[in-house]
Amino acid sequence: MQLMEVDKRRYRQRVNRVITLFVVSLAVLSVALGSLLITLFGYDAPRADGSTGNFGLNLIGVLLALALCSAVLHRFRHHPYLTEVFYVWRLKQMMNRIYRQYKSLEARAEKGSEEALKVLCFYALAQKQVYQLDDNTLTLSEVEQRIQRLEKQVAPRTVEEMAAAFEPKMLTS
Repeated sequence: MQLMEVDKRRYRQRVNRVITLFVVSLAVLSVALGSLLITLFGYDAPRADGSTGNFGLNLIGVLLALALCSAVLHRFRHHPYLTEVFYVWRLKQMMNRIYRQYKSLEARAEKGSEEALKVLCFYALAQKQVYQLDDNTLTLSEVEQRIQRLEKQVAPRTVEEMAAAFEPKMLTS
């Protein structure tokens, strides 16, 4: 996975639209599918305890709506409109994989592992990009300091060069 430039304004606009559309679609489909299931298979009269006994059908309607919305999103994941949205989503997934191995990567980097340094450089630059896109300015200074420390470790190369050489298979070794 390589880092790519993302237009922050366009990314925020598109991710907000996708989230809004997903939530609205999920809500509308949940109600519609739940109502349809209750109409087809539900109980007419309330029970003695006051419930209708249709909770299960409503739950199935919500799960069907979630599956349908997710399938539509999955179907259009390669659409140009969603390029930045899914890039950031995949980037966050990769950052999570790296984070789970962070302590061992730092230890390997201290011992001189170039592969570990490439992963750490990628992680630092990815964090910086995601934090900037999500307006997380509170921890951005920590990331900048980590990048400066990495610059000293990888000299005469740059952090950007090291990050460009990152490959996900480096996390399995």
